[in-house]
Amino acid sequence: MEPKVARCLLISKVLVADGIMTAQEREFLHRAMVGFGLSEDERQRVIELEGWDEAEHIVAAMTEREKRALVDDLTEAALIDGKLSPHELEAVQRIAQALGIG
Repeated sequence: MEPKVARCLLISKVLVADGIMTAQEREFLHRAMVGFGLSEDERQRVIELEGWDEAEHIVAAMTEREKRALVDDLTEAALIDGKLSPHELEAVQRIAQALGIG
């Protein structure tokens, strides 16, 4: 799995952490996938959450700067609908800690 797919999978993990993906959150994920240049096949894999459990291991190999940028993206994702659920916050914190950022 390419790091760009892993990044989008982690974004989706945060977005669904509260059990609901709002229209704003779906649009954010779509923009992220397009922005990272994911192919249609890769986008479908993200939507189906294929490889979700492997994503953290993939991004763990990124540089410190890339990891910080990812955590910024995850934070933005959690806040995109104007509501920060405890589950979304916990997901961001857990991923950041796993990456050595938290």
